[in-house]
Amino acid sequence: MKLFRYRKGGKTLPGVVIGERHYNLSNHFNDLDRSFLEEDSLSKVKAVIEQEDLAEINDPEFDAPIYRPGKIVCIGLNYLKHAQESGMPIPTEPVLFFKASSSICGPFDKVIIPKNSQKTDWEVELAIVIGKRCSHISEEQVISHIAGYVVHNDVSERAFQLEMGGQWVKGKSCDTFAPLGPYLVTTDEIPDPNNLNLWLKVNGEMMQNGNTSDFIFNVQTSIAYISRFMTLEPGDVISTGTPMGVGLGLKPPRYLKPGDVMELGIEGLGIARQEVVAFRD
Repeated sequence: MKLFRYRKGGKTLPGVVIGERHYNLSNHFNDLDRSFLEEDSLSKVKAVIEQEDLAEINDPEFDAPIYRPGKIVCIGLNYLKHAQESGMPIPTEPVLFFKASSSICGPFDKVIIPKNSQKTDWEVELAIVIGKRCSHISEEQVISHIAGYVVHNDVSERAFQLEMGGQWVKGKSCDTFAPLGPYLVTTDEIPDPNNLNLWLKVNGEMMQNGNTSDFIFNVQTSIAYISRFMTLEPGDVISTGTPMGVGLGLKPPRYLKPGDVMELGIEGLGIARQEVVAFRD
């Protein structure tokens, strides 16, 4: 099942994809958020689809497919080839950092280069939406605690991240630095999240073209590991790292500028597109 959120008349409404068409769910559910997942509404959507004729939506204006998660936990250097291109040691345990939920935007929204930025970069990532509260779970329990998967562009400002001291969060949390979607795709549609093709283009040029099989720590290992240090709650987003091909790793490095267009996608999860614009006071 593919779920989404879309904008209409100043509101953001939930929807579902049936076949190739988009349908409105707002007569049955308020939003796709923590409460939706806590109330086991995923199973209720299936019943609604079977029992009712839903109103079709043409050309929805997509918002992020999950509303303001409690936290976004990211895993750094989680693809072997990306760790190598970054010139950093191969991690022996998952590298964790947070990304502010205020950085979330829709999959086709503009990405703003931050004020005083010179090194804004791209990162296509598989992100996981937690469906059930969990703490200290085993790797075997992980999939049953996942609501679904989304495309995430973990936009990063490398000078803020790496050259200003402290943790990476400063370079990860600027406004519009977390485009998500277009869809939240449930686990029944993705048999193996550890074998998905993912890619990103800048101005039509392929920059990243990888597969999650290059994970250093796969989905099950990563989620079980994170759950040792914090309780994961419904709606939380876990972003699993990016494959090689980021601007930082090029020789010479290449960074985003106003007018650039990023297109990105993950097998089975859809395609997103973001135009880059300059910061304005």
